[in-house]
Amino acid sequence: MSTVAAEAISLPAARPQLDHKPGSATTFVFLALLAAGLGYTAWSLVADIGATGVRTTTWVPFLLLGVALLIALGFEFVNGFHDTANAVATVIYTHSLPANVAVVWSGLFNFLGVLFSSGAVAFGVISLLPVELILQVGSGAGFAMVFALLIAAILWNLGTWWLGLPASSSHTLIGSIIGVGVANALMHGRDGTSGVDWAQATKIGWSLLVSPLVGFICAALLLLVLKAFVKNRELYQEPKGDAPPPWWIRSLLVLTCTGVSFAHGSNDGQKGMGLIMLILIGTVPMAYALNRAMPVDQMTPFVAMATTTQTSLARYASGPAPADPRKALSDYVRTRSWNDQVVPALGTITGEIAAQVKASGTFARLPAESVANVRNDMYLASEAMRFLDKDTHSAVFDADTKNNLAAFKKQIDNSTKFIPLWVKVAVAIALGLGTMIGWKRIVVTIGEKIGKTHLTYAQGASAELVAMSTIAAADMYGLPVSTTHVLSSGVAGAMAANRSGLQLGTLRNLAMAWVLTLPAAILLSGSLYWLFTRVF
Repeated sequence: MSTVAAEAISLPAARPQLDHKPGSATTFVFLALLAAGLGYTAWSLVADIGATGVRTTTWVPFLLLGVALLIALGFEFVNGFHDTANAVATVIYTHSLPANVAVVWSGLFNFLGVLFSSGAVAFGVISLLPVELILQVGSGAGFAMVFALLIAAILWNLGTWWLGLPASSSHTLIGSIIGVGVANALMHGRDGTSGVDWAQATKIGWSLLVSPLVGFICAALLLLVLKAFVKNRELYQEPKGDAPPPWWIRSLLVLTCTGVSFAHGSNDGQKGMGLIMLILIGTVPMAYALNRAMPVDQMTPFVAMATTTQTSLARYASGPAPADPRKALSDYVRTRSWNDQVVPALGTITGEIAAQVKASGTFARLPAESVANVRNDMYLASEAMRFLDKDTHSAVFDADTKNNLAAFKKQIDNSTKFIPLWVKVAVAIALGLGTMIGWKRIVVTIGEKIGKTHLTYAQGASAELVAMSTIAAADMYGLPVSTTHVLSSGVAGAMAANRSGLQLGTLRNLAMAWVLTLPAAILLSGSLYWLFTRVF
């Protein structure tokens, strides 16, 4: 073996170049994309509102809409640079891609992930919010809710980013939503625990709790499996100097970076989408409260199913409909407390929905003053049917009634749970561009401060493969999981399996961030909500 070859083999892994400054061309493209995104958003809003034919009498709601949209897109932008490290740290520290190329590549696939997302996560997060605030999202309290939870999430994300801690944006947003719900309940003289859909919160909480364990255990197991079946020694050694890995390892690492970026976009991008839809429904309900794009030929089956469902429910009503069926359903959705008014109230609301849609013939021709009320009726009916499906009292329903409820709920959700293309594009641009800013702090934490040795190719690939698979699976089931927690715990698991040693100080800081994120976000958003309700 030559002296030069021996020296190359003995070279220690070089620290990647993380201080590359973007050129003027890169800056120009970045600003051009940002301007294009904002321009497309503004143009789409004007076009959608103009298509309703409703005359504008005041600009105040539109000013609030503009501020709220900027804050919501700002959250996604911060989410982008806060979470970029999860996708790019492994390809950077294995010298598979230069840092500047990696973040642009990640930004592109975050963008595509948002565009191809399903929307299930978006509305799963929204269901955590207090029902009375969702029904009045265009009111002062509704704006206070949106501003409080978004600003609280942004502040905590910026704080943890500044400290270089890979905390979870998902964890932060869920905590902010819970904080608003608890504060709203306390301000109305109710027990704070009544302000949140705790069944949904528990389901999401379990996904946030289990996903890091999945990341740690599965990455460790995957590395051990690789060691047992793939005997190539290069795979388990740290990079030599700043030389890139063999082409097949490099391809695998770039592929996993791509997958994590795409999965992150498809999961995390949806949280901003759901909040933007709430903002749009509250400020311009005529354009966004109902899916105006639904074809006219779908209205007749919609009305028929509503009428059939009402007839089915009437057989199980134990008394007359309450004087205020909306209040009865709202109380049931908020408290999950069954009473004899629930079924007749649901039947009455279902009949009123059918009558109003039948009279107009299509959602696009509903009177402007009725749109928000019809949408609220649909939301209440859908949520009530969701809880009825789990309520033991629904056992009395026969199979046809249960099928009718499920079919009508699906039709309602198709009418109300939709995301316009321009919203996806705006969020995709915000998240994609955000990945290209401020990524260095957390990249260094993941790449240098979790394990005691330099990241090997197999460790990076194992952590990324597990993160990509876990996030994609969660996206299919509409569950928000933390890309940060899955990836960082995956790196730790791969380090432990390889007996590379773990830096306990970093792990302690990560655990503290994980423990403190939820209570800090709850306290911050609850306080901001109380403050903003005094302003709006």
